[in-house]
Amino acid sequence: MSVRTYGEVPGYPVGSTFLNRAELASSKVHRPLQGGICGGKDGAESIVVSGGYIDDEDYGDEIVYTGQGGNDPATKRQIAHQELTLGNAGLARNQLEGNPVRVIRGAGGHSAYSPSKGFRYDGLFRVVDHWPTGGKDGFRIWRFRLVSVDNMDQPPTEETATGSAPRVPAVIQRLVRSTALAVKVKQMYDYHCQICDTRLLTPAGPYAEGAHVRPLGRPHNGPDALNNLLCLCPNHHVLFDAGAIWIGEDLDAFETATGRPLGKLRMAAEHGIAYGHLAYRASLSASGGI
Repeated sequence: MSVRTYGEVPGYPVGSTFLNRAELASSKVHRPLQGGICGGKDGAESIVVSGGYIDDEDYGDEIVYTGQGGNDPATKRQIAHQELTLGNAGLARNQLEGNPVRVIRGAGGHSAYSPSKGFRYDGLFRVVDHWPTGGKDGFRIWRFRLVSVDNMDQPPTEETATGSAPRVPAVIQRLVRSTALAVKVKQMYDYHCQICDTRLLTPAGPYAEGAHVRPLGRPHNGPDALNNLLCLCPNHHVLFDAGAIWIGEDLDAFETATGRPLGKLRMAAEHGIAYGHLAYRASLSASGGI
């Protein structure tokens, strides 16, 4: 498995241009000399949008991207079905883990958003949805909706054009980013929830969430450290963050409102939780201070 580099590449800010694929690959902004997706089943670092697939849709801050495979490069037509493997699986994995994707546009793409020649790095995007569908050529393709990270940070705006209903564009994504430690704790439990042992399996692979025991940021100032992380299913992550569950220093979990025991927290031999963090979280649950 390749070591993935997510996010910005030092020395190449948004707007950096490249004469050709060789120069682009040398910069490591998009490493493959060929292929539109740099990635594998573990995740995708970058994509190139250059008009190689007739089903691509480019709206500037939002892209509906066609996955790789089944395409005749000479005609740019689809001649076979696509599978959720390789880079396609990587993009789907990015949606689960929240890792950003570097987007590079090539001269062959949408004229309003693409460079007139060569390639241009256009910033970080997040995969917010993916689905299979029939493409224009009659073969199954995988589609990925990507939204600019900068655009996701903007508050919703209302569009009221004459003759159209008001629209409030909204992007909801719980997983803003995935740290290496969060990935580590999930792999440590093979994506099984430490409270209920549930393991969710999606077409892109197993899914779980890394939950901080002592919350990050002010006023809690919890550390982003392995001894402050749990591997939880989405349900128990939400309940834990909301103070509906607390965990004692003996690692027994309880419902806050009823005191009902939920069982003992499953712990891997190599994983230690700092008791101080558990006590802090329990105090928040008891006081309703989360």
